[in-house]
Amino acid sequence: MTMTASTSDTLNLEKIVPEAQDFLPLLGTDYVELYVGNAKQAAHFYKTAFGFQSVAYSGLETGNKDKVSYVLQQDKIRLVLSSPLRAESPINEHIVKHGDGVKVVALWVDDATKAWEETTKRGAESFMEPTKSEDENGHVIQSGIHTYGETIHIFVERKNYNGTFLPGFKEWKSDYNPEPVGLKYIDHMVGNVGWGEMNKWVDFYAKVMGFAQIISFDDKDISTEYTALMSKVMSNGNGRIKFPINEPAEGRKKSQIEEYIDFYEGAGVQHIAVATDNIIETVTALQSRGVEFLYVPSTYYETVLDRVGEIDEDLEPLKELGILIDRDDEGYLLQIFTKPVLDRPTMFFEIIQRKGAQSFGKGNFKALFESIEREQELRGTL
Repeated sequence: MTMTASTSDTLNLEKIVPEAQDFLPLLGTDYVELYVGNAKQAAHFYKTAFGFQSVAYSGLETGNKDKVSYVLQQDKIRLVLSSPLRAESPINEHIVKHGDGVKVVALWVDDATKAWEETTKRGAESFMEPTKSEDENGHVIQSGIHTYGETIHIFVERKNYNGTFLPGFKEWKSDYNPEPVGLKYIDHMVGNVGWGEMNKWVDFYAKVMGFAQIISFDDKDISTEYTALMSKVMSNGNGRIKFPINEPAEGRKKSQIEEYIDFYEGAGVQHIAVATDNIIETVTALQSRGVEFLYVPSTYYETVLDRVGEIDEDLEPLKELGILIDRDDEGYLLQIFTKPVLDRPTMFFEIIQRKGAQSFGKGNFKALFESIEREQELRGTL
C-alpha cells in the first residue's frame, strides 16, 4: 500500500528542523513490528481495543515456515505483530528475554540502498544489507541497521510496489472489523536507555542519521519527590520522525525508566505516541473498549487553565477522561497515557492531539510521573 503525507501530517507535525542534515531523507514511519507471544490473539486485541483494521498476513499458508505475522492499520499507523513458529527461533529468544515489545521501527524511504550506505559509512552496525523482494505486484527494497538495545531500523523502499504490504504477505480479510477510534499517525516514539547512555544515542541519531536535537529535559524538568529522568528529543529534517530518548536520573526511589530497563532487560521502545484530531472522542471510544489509562487526580484541573490559558474544549469532559493539557509558544496540546498494554510494566501508548503546540507536555510531567509512581507502588517496584 503506497503511503503519502497527509494534510494532518503537514499541519500538525511537519516543521522543518534546520539543524538536521538531509543525507537521509525519510518520508515517514512505514510500520512498527512487535515480537509477541501469540500474534493471532494480539491482533484481536489491537483490533478490538484500538480499532485497527486487518490488512495482510504471512505464515504457513504463504510459505513462511519460521514465523507468522499479522499486519494491522489505522489511517497511517501500521502495526506488524509477529510470533515464532518454532522454539529455536530468534524471535522466541527475544520474547523470552524482553516479553512482547517493539523490535522494528521501519522508516519509509525513497532509496533503501542509499539509506543503508549513508548510515553504515557513518558508523551504524548493519542489520541487513539492501535486499530486493518481489512478487506479481512489483518489488520492494529493504535494508536495516541496529540501534539501542535490540531495536532495529528497517529502511523500506516501496515506490515500485503496489501490493497489500510486502512480498510474502497476502491480503487478510476478516469478518470481524470493529470501527476505528480516530487514530491518525505516529507522532513520536520514545526509547528508554540505561544509565549514562542517552547522549550516546543522541549522538548516534545526530551523526549516523542526520537528526537534530530539538528539545532537552533534565532531572529538574522531569522529577517528583521520589524519582527523576532525563530526556532529549531528536527529529529528522522534515519533522515527520521524532525520537525522544530517556535515561534514568538519581532519585530517592526507582524511576519508571529503571523499572522498564529491569523488566524489559535492556533498552527498548517505551511508548508509541499516536495522534488524533479529537482526543475526547478517541479516548471515550478506547475506554469503552477496555483500554486502561493512568489516573489523574481531580486537583490537577483546579489550576490547569491558569497555567495554559484559554482552550477550545470544555474542561469537564477532559477532567472526566483524565486528559492532560499543556501549552507552548505555538499553541497547546492534549495528551493522555495508557497503562502498560503488556503483562510486564514496559510498553504503553500515548494519545495526543496537537492544537498548534510542537512540544511534548513539559507542564504535565509532574502530574504524569506521580500517576506512574502510583502504579509502580501497586506493583511494588517504586
